[in-house]
Amino acid sequence: MVETDIANQSAKEDFRRARRQAALQQVYNRMIGKHNDLLAYDDIRRALKAQTQIERGLQEIPLDAIVGSVGRYTDFTRSFLPLSDSLEERWARVYAVATEGSGWPPIQLYKVGDAYFVLDGNHRVSVARQLEMDTIQAYVTEVVTKVPLTPDAKPDEMICKARYAEFLERTDLDKLRPQARLNVTAPGAYRILDEHIRLHQYYMGLEQQRDISYLDAAASWYDDVYLPIIQVVREKDLLHEFPDRTETDLYIWLTQHRAELEESLGWNISTQAAAADLVDMKSEKPGLARVGKRIIDAVVPDELQTGPAKGEWQRQTLIQRYLDKLFNYVLVPVSGEEQSWQALEQAIVVARRENSELRGLHLVPGETVLANPDAETVQAQFARRCEEAGVNGRLITETGPIAKTIIDRARWNDLVVMNLAHPPGKTVAARLESGFRQVIQRSPRPILAVPHTISPLDKALLAYDGSDKAKEALFMAAYLAEQWHIQLVAVIAHEKKAVNTAVTDHARRYLELHEIDAQFVIESAPAADLIMDTAASCACNLIIMGGYGAQPVVEAVLGSTANEILRRTTIPILICP
Repeated sequence: MVETDIANQSAKEDFRRARRQAALQQVYNRMIGKHNDLLAYDDIRRALKAQTQIERGLQEIPLDAIVGSVGRYTDFTRSFLPLSDSLEERWARVYAVATEGSGWPPIQLYKVGDAYFVLDGNHRVSVARQLEMDTIQAYVTEVVTKVPLTPDAKPDEMICKARYAEFLERTDLDKLRPQARLNVTAPGAYRILDEHIRLHQYYMGLEQQRDISYLDAAASWYDDVYLPIIQVVREKDLLHEFPDRTETDLYIWLTQHRAELEESLGWNISTQAAAADLVDMKSEKPGLARVGKRIIDAVVPDELQTGPAKGEWQRQTLIQRYLDKLFNYVLVPVSGEEQSWQALEQAIVVARRENSELRGLHLVPGETVLANPDAETVQAQFARRCEEAGVNGRLITETGPIAKTIIDRARWNDLVVMNLAHPPGKTVAARLESGFRQVIQRSPRPILAVPHTISPLDKALLAYDGSDKAKEALFMAAYLAEQWHIQLVAVIAHEKKAVNTAVTDHARRYLELHEIDAQFVIESAPAADLIMDTAASCACNLIIMGGYGAQPVVEAVLGSTANEILRRTTIPILICP
């Protein structure tokens, strides 16, 4: 009798210890805003649209997988610590039985997905957890639902689970597309998916000239709209950038971001471009390089900022170069002055060769000028010239600093065609003040600089010195020679240095690999002089070269071959980033 009293007293002390743990746990969870409640089975069953039950018999169940209760979910915490002093007597009796070694009968559980709910045996689960047991024997009844449940599910996540079940009930996507996984972290997301399906249903009806059922539209939306965007999500590894999101979250976020960009810019934006911008603007895991760039953008003057990383443009366009075309979208800034229309005429030559869309950009000094008749005249002139040339074009009128706006807009396009009215000057001050130099320095896309005459662009001179920027130009020259079937002259100037055969060999091998028969001019001479003389003697009507290789400060102080050629040229220059 004495031993029984001692055991009973010890069990009650353990209960009170567990109660203190529960109280402390509740206070802590309130402080950090975390839920620690058991899940109510009936709520889960209704929310997840329970369909059938299957008896699974006696099993050994991990205690950590038991997350709720049928009727006593308010009596215990999520880890089955007791929440009421009234549980003491029964809890102590169960505890005493467990510690005496006589054992207890199996509990009864409902299984929903990978989670379990106690039908009978809540006190035994609580005691077993307190005794640090890993498993417990239970008779299991599996409840089949449309949406799986995991042991780590939180009460606030159950709203999403419930909405998902309702969404699947409406769309039948769990049957029509069993592989579909459309989990989200925001309950309102399923309303957005519904809207997308309804819109897809509408356009399917217009296209097919018949009534389309909602279920057919849902399956088609999944195949033709959802999956292509998810492919971009995976290619861009967006889950790494946004680790707390699901693929369906990112589908919604990406489609919304793309729509916002298109409304802001007035242009169609590819899903890939929108995804890249989403990472740049909102990544939840900004790397050191991205953080550093944001700091530099904030504190370094525009004229001293660097451009894209070496080789970045070629890396981005490598697949496009072989599978499609390089210049789908061509940006053409126009001022409305007569000379500025030369850039559009030259861009039309490119557009005809590449079947490009021309995107005009007319920059005006203030908001009030947007309604100015002069702006409307430029708009009409742009449209007329494009229509007469038989090319697709649209002009946007915008306010803002000229160079910065062109640079910002360039990344949404494949090529920038600009009038070369004001090339970088000869002095340090003139170079620092040059907006054209800023665009060349920072543009993520190639720049086609157009002087006073329009060129057919059918014979090109490649300026090559083996540098990283020159390799971008070699990449460009090979593309134009292959796709446009233009003649190519490669110029390699050694100036005062000895001939570097490795530089020449690399260019020859690269062009031969692409089956391009180029003429080579290799001399020890000032680079700018040899380029200009060769362009004249060989009747070239396009120069292809890399942009600034030096850091902005060094280039501004010492000057560059590119600047000298820009000042001297009478034919267009294609400058690679």
